[in-house]
Formats: sequence, structure tokens, C-alpha cells
Amino acid sequence: MDNIFHHYGVKIGHAHDVGVKTGVTLLIPDKPAICAVDVRGGGPGTREIPALQDGGLIEQVHAISLSGGSVYGLAAADAAANWLGARGRGYKARAGIPVSPIVPSAILFDNANGGNKDWGERPPFYDLGLKACAAASYDSTEGAIGAGYGATAGVYNGGLGIATELCGDISVTAVIAANPVGSPYMPASRVPWAWPYEVKGEFGGLRPAADYSLSPADDTKLSQIKAAGQATVIGAVITDAGLSQKQAKRLSIMAQDGLAMSVQPAHTPLDGDTVFTLSTGHKTCSGPVPLAKLGAAAARCTARALMRGVYYAQF
Repeated sequence: MDNIFHHYGVKIGHAHDVGVKTGVTLLIPDKPAICAVDVRGGGPGTREIPALQDGGLIEQVHAISLSGGSVYGLAAADAAANWLGARGRGYKARAGIPVSPIVPSAILFDNANGGNKDWGERPPFYDLGLKACAAASYDSTEGAIGAGYGATAGVYNGGLGIATELCGDISVTAVIAANPVGSPYMPASRVPWAWPYEVKGEFGGLRPAADYSLSPADDTKLSQIKAAGQATVIGAVITDAGLSQKQAKRLSIMAQDGLAMSVQPAHTPLDGDTVFTLSTGHKTCSGPVPLAKLGAAAARCTARALMRGVYYAQF
């Protein structure tokens, strides 16, 4: 679908720092949106996650922040909250009290990618967050951009990818920053693990040879790193279905399966894989069967978006 972010009523903003080799991506819905999250990696870095859990007060959010920089990248969410608050966007208590923007956040570890991380007491992520807010629009490119700017996927360049699928009259889109421990390619080849889900040759159209047989992979970060760090896939799926928060949670859970469909290994103790869901529409998705079909589509979109981010980052 053309102009998909306008369709959802969600602006997307990116900013990056060439010298530091890192970046930030913000998703800013035009109005508060139902949100849920699934955290599956063993080393996540997040903000506002408990507020989104079952039984909590919060169901709607005002933005989602995706950032490089490990724990330093969480400051991008502070910038987004301040930017939104200055414009009166947030939960309102009563007159005379500042609004409270809710900005859940997830970060990936790109601090070992060779960029200049000698930032002292002024890491760049707050400023990058403000720049991403200012740049937010309904248009986006893919590859080495935003939260995927300094990413690596296995031993390859990572990136940020976007993929959409229609499920009946409901649409779902994945926005994924790919920085996994695992490799996006089948061993000893440049055939993506996600090849069965590829649409119209979107990441090269390569297929395994008829006599291909699996061998041990030597292009994952497991061959390089000795401790936690240097990894994590983060992102969000957006849908125009009118989901409850409980349904959105299930969509996040199923969307995470797309990581295992496009990366081997996935969800390791060294990753912090986190996927949000934003529900911004009112199309009906009632009952477990339609939700299961939508979740399957979300998983395929996640797999495709991850590989698209890697593919476009190579150029």
C-alpha cells in the first residue's frame, strides 16, 4: 500500500550521527494509540514496559522510541516526551498540570561498531531524539537509517526495514531495526533465511540450490563476541485493526516469530529482542481465528522487514 504511514495516522522520524555510527527512529501516532509489547531476548533495554502489562493503567501511548546506543539510547524517549509535552500531547490530569506523554522505548547495542563513542557526559541520543521528532512525516526510506544506522546483522551491515501485508481488508506493517547476534543468511550462502516470505524480489530473489544442505554457520556474532552486547532486534508492528490491548499483545507475540523466520539463531541470551504493536484503526478483528491470521501476517512482515533492512543497508 502506498503512503502506508498516512493510512495508519502514524508519523515516522529518523535521525543519525555519522561519526558515532548510531541513530534513532520514532513512531508518533496522530492520536493516542493502543499499544502492547513482547520482550523475548535475554538482554533487553527498555522503558515504560511494565506500564503496558496486563492489569496496568496504560493502554494508549503517544510515541514509541527505537534507538541505538544501548542504555544511553533511552534518552531519545526523554526527548520525545519533552517534545510532545511542549505541544500539549500526553495524558491530561487537570488544568494547570503538565501533560504526561507515554513513550515506551527499546534500544539495541551498537556501541562496538567502531564509531566515536567518546561522548563524555553528553551522549547524542537526546539531541537525536529531538531531530527525529522534528523530521517525523508519513514517508520513510530503509537501510542505514534511524535506529538501524549503526546496526550489524551477524557479521553484515544491519539496517531498518519496513514491510506491509494485507490480511483481508486489514493491513499490518512491520518496522524493524535489525542488529541480531544471528545471521540473516543461510550458512555458506547469501540466500536469506526469509526467502520463502519474499515479495516481488524485494531482497534480491535468491533461492537455495536444489542440492543445498545446511552446515554450521560461521557468520554470526557468536564467532566474535565473548560477552553480552553487540546485538538486539527492536521494532513495531502497526495495524488498522481496532484491537484491544490484550489482542495487541498477542499480535506482538506472533510478530516476534518473524525474527526466528529470518535470523538463525534468534532470541539468544545476548539479544534483547523487543516488538511493540500499535493499533490505530477501527477495522473489525473479532475472535481468535481472524487474530491468528493477522498474527501470521505480522510474523511474515517482521521477517521481510528485517531482511529488507539488511538488504538495503548493503548499498
